[in-house]
Amino acid sequence: LCCCEYVDRRGRRNHLVACCCDCEELDDGCDRWLTCKSLPPGALERIADTVADRLRVPWFSGAVKINVSLVPPLVLLPVFLHVASLHFLLGLIILTSLPVVVLWYYYLTHRRKERTLFFLSLGLFSLGYMYYVFLREVVPRGHVEYSQVVALTCGLILMLAALSRAKKDPGYLPIPVGNEKPSHQGLPSKSVRGSSSGLHGVSGAGSSRAVNGEAKGYCRMSAEQPEGVKKDWCTKCQLVRPARAGHCRLCGRCVRRLDHHCVWINSCVGEQNHQAFILALSFFMLTSVYGITLTLHTICRGQTPFVALLYCPGAYSDYSSALSFTCVWYCAIVTAGMGYILLIQLLNISYNVTEREARLALRDNTGRRLLGGLVIDTGQYNRGLLCNWGHFLSLGSSPPQRSAEDIV
Repeated sequence: LCCCEYVDRRGRRNHLVACCCDCEELDDGCDRWLTCKSLPPGALERIADTVADRLRVPWFSGAVKINVSLVPPLVLLPVFLHVASLHFLLGLIILTSLPVVVLWYYYLTHRRKERTLFFLSLGLFSLGYMYYVFLREVVPRGHVEYSQVVALTCGLILMLAALSRAKKDPGYLPIPVGNEKPSHQGLPSKSVRGSSSGLHGVSGAGSSRAVNGEAKGYCRMSAEQPEGVKKDWCTKCQLVRPARAGHCRLCGRCVRRLDHHCVWINSCVGEQNHQAFILALSFFMLTSVYGITLTLHTICRGQTPFVALLYCPGAYSDYSSALSFTCVWYCAIVTAGMGYILLIQLLNISYNVTEREARLALRDNTGRRLLGGLVIDTGQYNRGLLCNWGHFLSLGSSPPQRSAEDIV
């Protein structure tokens, strides 16, 4: 393939120049629109799939496909912020509607069980664009020292490093390979308990194999296991999960000590990356609050940051100040949302409970609401504040244990 050619979703060889040609779905849709006829079911989905398949950029070994969900934040965020800087009322309307639109899109994708890069793209581009506005509009005013710019930059770099670590393997359980699936035939009927989530508690023997040299027999249970001990059988991954593991319906994998699937990193938060996730949130909060404080001290001289955020008379005196003030409010809204997430995470860690366990406890009405409902204490793993934090700080430090049979 040359740099402008690609193989489409139907396996045919195409060229970028012909991206607007030979689209039967679009032609049929336009014909029906001109003749005032209704579109057949699924026509818009087929058109969207065709557009998404042809949205590519030239590359050395062939045109590379661009994820459509990456594009809206890159285009709409600067436009909305610049329009919001034109007048106070425009800023109020746009900054109020943006969180509503983001939440609406989140519930839409969550209901459809879809993975999307929209939120990760929005987060990363927001960081980059806010940093660009800070360097272009705030620093040239001369009220920000060089050391403060360095401190802000270091905080941003540390946050991105922690985010990169949080994007790695959250602790996926190895998937059994081979055509034969682990069988749980012959188990007593009382050892298999059905649940509304499609999971079953299993007590008996099972076996599986791992891939890429991971521990074999991770899903195997010893025949000498006490009768009172039960583990979860995942009908989708076809394996027996250890305690506190869960199946993510978006990733389609089981994760050790699954906390939740975070749309902002487009990955699960589990045993291996939970610490990095908390570290990324903490660095973001510190960096964002510090950047907001520096900007407000520059455009609203002589006022405390909290007062300046609510009342800054000279904010709309010129376009540069208006854009900086609008970006400050945008950062404040995002920081408030991330701060709430961080607060819930810290409370859950203090009570040694995961988001998944809290949801299951609410569903089954087995947990206690504490601190006004901010945290759900299941009481199953809570061993006190110090022990709970010690357990969290030791996550991922010990590899999965192998059975004696596997070692032999």
